Amino acid sequence: MSVWSGADIFAEGGAGLLTLVWLYLILKSRPSGRITNLLTLGLGLMFVAWWADTLDEFIALPDAITWDHWLESGSMSLGLVLLTYGLYHWHHEQLAISQQRQKQERLVREHRYFDHLTPLAGAQYLKDQIDSDRKQSRQYSSSLIALDLDNFDAVNQTYGHAEGDRVLQAVSQIILLNIRNQDLLCRLAGDRFVVLLPHTGESQAKIFADEITNSLFHYAYRSYTHGEKISISATSAVIMAHQESSEQLLSRLQLAIAKAKTPLARRA
Repeated sequence: MSVWSGADIFAEGGAGLLTLVWLYLILKSRPSGRITNLLTLGLGLMFVAWWADTLDEFIALPDAITWDHWLESGSMSLGLVLLTYGLYHWHHEQLAISQQRQKQERLVREHRYFDHLTPLAGAQYLKDQIDSDRKQSRQYSSSLIALDLDNFDAVNQTYGHAEGDRVLQAVSQIILLNIRNQDLLCRLAGDRFVVLLPHTGESQAKIFADEITNSLFHYAYRSYTHGEKISISATSAVIMAHQESSEQLLSRLQLAIAKAKTPLARRA
């Protein structure tokens, strides 16, 4: 008769339940494919091993029966091998994804700061990056570009908010194509975007800003429903960062783009 061990039941049963939680999270967060199959199969075999180990606390098999030991050790060993192999390929997959998202994430990945629409980081992530750069370099020679879409409210009113969302997605991709790998693109609010240009002077940043606005102006965006051309244009403002907080810097940038949006500035 088996003697129950509360500690063993808790540890082995808990490990099995946690393995199921990991399995569920992987299936919910990943598309199907080789890596997903390896991870799920590995975790599935590990769950079998933990579950068999837990049942040993309740069911005592005769000593002549040895298949249960093979089930536990074999499932765990094979599961760990498959899980490790899957994690190896997942590592290479993440390196490729990180390279693609470099202009959106830069040095830190924190999903709480990213919206699901564009997907770009917001103001808080931008502030963190600015403050981090300022602490690392006393000779802070970075610049910021603010881009505000012209008459974007008219797009939402004429074509609907779903079409407006698609315009924002297209705009974010165009801007990403026109900036360098070391730059960072964030969506500040609504239809306003900000590009952080590390170690870049104001004159060079203005050249980048003109290139981006020209790319947007010449982009032939077509509506999703009827294929109508929707003209896209943006107003830009450029400032150079000094030894100031991110709050002060973004406040100065907001004033600069607001000034650039005035009718007098646009005529000039």
